[in-house]
Amino acid sequence: MFPDHRLVPGRLAGAFVATVLVAASLVACSSGPAKPKPAELPANTAIVGVRSAWTAQLATINFPLDVHVTGTTVTLASSDGTVAAIDANTGRDLWRVSLGVPLTAGAGSDGKTAAVVARTNEVIAMADGKELWRQKLPAQVYTAPLVAGGRVFILAADRSVTALDGQTGRRLWVQQRPAGDALVLRQPGVLLAVGDTLLVGLSSRLTGLNPMNGGIRWEAPIGTPRGTNDVERLVDLVGRTSRVGPVVCARAFQMGVGCVDAQRGTVLWTKPADGFEGLHGDESLVFGTESDGKLVAWKRADGERAWVTDRLQYRRLTAPLALGRSVVVGDNTGLVHLLSREDGSPLNRLSTDGSAIAAAPVVAGDTLVVVTQKGGVFGFRPE
Repeated sequence: MFPDHRLVPGRLAGAFVATVLVAASLVACSSGPAKPKPAELPANTAIVGVRSAWTAQLATINFPLDVHVTGTTVTLASSDGTVAAIDANTGRDLWRVSLGVPLTAGAGSDGKTAAVVARTNEVIAMADGKELWRQKLPAQVYTAPLVAGGRVFILAADRSVTALDGQTGRRLWVQQRPAGDALVLRQPGVLLAVGDTLLVGLSSRLTGLNPMNGGIRWEAPIGTPRGTNDVERLVDLVGRTSRVGPVVCARAFQMGVGCVDAQRGTVLWTKPADGFEGLHGDESLVFGTESDGKLVAWKRADGERAWVTDRLQYRRLTAPLALGRSVVVGDNTGLVHLLSREDGSPLNRLSTDGSAIAAAPVVAGDTLVVVTQKGGVFGFRPE
């Protein structure tokens, strides 16, 4: 979770150029009142019992980290180029490697091959902690690579999609859309596989591609650009997503949320929403945090609001994790909040190291894993 959303000029995203730094509070408007005061927290009442199971440590994280889970293996990275695979059962390293270059995106993994992207625009693939190959790209990357089907898929800041051979790094195909929006977000976008279709967020559209050749199968708009300037018209889809079967729900930055049937490529519903972090959910509800820190639950069937809570307002929340009876979010003071999926009421609150939670929480086996900007990795389990 990053308090500053970095906007990159779209036509120049392939070069090292000056970026425009826009605070999240400035995305919606160019001026406004003083910074709102975060909601005060009442004394913690642990309705759901959770205990600390283990801790691990990486270096500082100041890039848009995606924590990847395969079974009970958690793959993650720090800004200095350290990549690690951690056993969620014990908190111990399965392997760890230092790549020697700062990172801008990661980590992706299929359980065998892991991949990250360096500030030098190089995709770097590893297996069992050993580097396999590096492949240079023409554009910057802020979305973690997708490793699937023996390939490594990359969504770049210029909205190009590239498929690389997982063993050699050889470029297999590139899908490049015409330049459009003047700005792109410096935060993770949408990139996942559903069946035999590669799903990619290209501007405000969830797009289905043929993973074998990059051909477009369908496009489903979730947001519509509007506004008087380039910032207001920025509606890129942002990760994470909520997937149940073939239905994928995603957020269009500061514009709305929606669900798409990925088998047919049809939009099931869209609703206005003002947020910039991704979604998560279960069979009946989709959860998301709005830009002011409200947590919202939408009904998966039709997008109508089930509930909204302002208990964590202005606490700069991560994207949520739906976990059993809880919805889990982190904030910028290092606290992890467990709220009821039924009404958003508090169930427990967990402490880490006092720095902001750097990525959306994940679950590996029976372990809740959260990562902080100081590089702390914390494993929690139910009591």
